[in-house]
Order: sequence, then C-alpha cells, then structure tokens
Amino acid sequence: MANSYTQIHLQFVFAVKYRNAVIAHTWETDLYKYITGIVQNNKHKLIAINGMPDHIHILVGFHTTQSIADLMRDIKANSSKWINENNFTKEKFEWQTGYGAFSYSKSHVQNVINYINNQKQHHTKQSFLDEYIALLKKFEIEHNIEYSFKELL
Repeated sequence: MANSYTQIHLQFVFAVKYRNAVIAHTWETDLYKYITGIVQNNKHKLIAINGMPDHIHILVGFHTTQSIADLMRDIKANSSKWINENNFTKEKFEWQTGYGAFSYSKSHVQNVINYINNQKQHHTKQSFLDEYIALLKKFEIEHNIEYSFKELL
C-alpha cells in the first residue's frame, strides 16, 4: 500500500515434530538458504537464521502485506516438502505444530542477531525447552506447559 511505512522485527522459533534432532549439519545450511528464499519471496527480509538439530530461530524484517500465520505456514509447509523430496531424513519430516513469534525494537536487533548466530554455543548451557519457556516468560506470554514443544516419549 502506498505511503505505508513500517519497521517490524520478529524472531520466529519453531521445532521439529517431537523435537527429533534430525536437522543434520550436512544439509542445515541448504535448509537455511531454502527458508531464506521463502521469506524473501514473501517480501520479508531475512536478517538472521540458525538453529540446532531440533529447532530453528529466524529474525525477519516483517512486511505487513502478509500475516504472521501465513508466513509460518509457508515456511513450514514448503521446507518440509523440500526436506522430504530430498530424502534428507530416514522418516517423513514434519515440523511440530505451533511456533513462537517475538517482536523487537530496532535497538535490540543486533543482540538478537548475536543470540541467533550463537545458538550452538548457547545450547551447551541451556535446553531448547528451557530457552523457549524463558522467552515466553520474558515476553509475558501466557502459556500452558502441556502445549509447549513436546519431546518424543
């Protein structure tokens, strides 16, 4: 829309179904490039992307012509299809239902970039579930622990 100006920075966090650690180092960079393409094709700016074998963090400069839910649907559906078509996993790959979306001011963007870029080091000290719950608490988001990202039983 003409004359509409926004500056919206969102961090998305989402996990592999049952938090299975199946995102392998050998193809994670290609996955990040593929997700970057999805984000850019939807007119958003990918600022940072990184993760662990069981989850991903993305920082996006968000364009307001698409809803958050639609972007996440596109990322998860298209990347799952791509992973499965390339037979990167032994079993059918799926993302877990749900995601976290957290907004940041411009003054916090560099800290979030650093945080995302240092995921592997960060997770030597804190589990994904503890990290995710800490984010929910930091942003004062009401949640039910029963519906947080589940581990394989």
